[in-house]
Amino acid sequence: MRSCVRMRSESTSALGQPRLTNPTRGEGAGISAYGKGMTKQFDRAYYQRFYENPRTAVTNRAEMNARGRLIAAMAGHLGLPVRSILDAGCGMGLLRAPLKRALPRATYTGLEVSEYLCRRFGWIHGGIQDFDRRAKYDIVICYDVLQYLDAEQTRRALQNLARVCRGLLYFGVLTREDWEENCDQSRTDPAVSLRSGAWYRRELKKSFRHLGAGFWLHRDCNLTVWEMDTAAGTFA
Repeated sequence: MRSCVRMRSESTSALGQPRLTNPTRGEGAGISAYGKGMTKQFDRAYYQRFYENPRTAVTNRAEMNARGRLIAAMAGHLGLPVRSILDAGCGMGLLRAPLKRALPRATYTGLEVSEYLCRRFGWIHGGIQDFDRRAKYDIVICYDVLQYLDAEQTRRALQNLARVCRGLLYFGVLTREDWEENCDQSRTDPAVSLRSGAWYRRELKKSFRHLGAGFWLHRDCNLTVWEMDTAAGTFA
């Protein structure tokens, strides 16, 4: 799932879009960009706005094809055998085709909370915060999902990501800094809970080693990674 878009050099924030008034409040709890609790319906109208209407879409097939190739290339660079992929919050499944082209022997499992998309595409219905399957996956993708969860759901989601991933995690989330500095607020869904990137990194480092560019390697995965190939030159 993807619901935010980078700010272009000529873009400005939407007029009237609220700025965050308390950037130090409750890390895990997060801060709503609306300034109030979240309510979200991932229905047909949502996906038409953020995915299917080219004037308001937050991504396109070319971008997602490049992202899929990047994920497969990182797995190849690490020497990670890939037989299974979990896309947690897969949305319309735009990563499925490029991943299957690059990794034809891998099975792709799409997990999605939207009943509308599950009926349309046949994904497994549910969220990563409640995912209780015992299967392990070589690659787990969780991109632009956790900003839609409350504090307890987010912690459960991170625990489940660590539990089901036995290799490479590709992770992205809209953070407070992204909302204030990096995204085009006129096209980004504001009905989210914003946390700091530092908070997410602290939580992820309990089970993963940070490789950078959105990639995390599970600490139980016995692959050699050179020190200077890591995000900060260290596995700490």
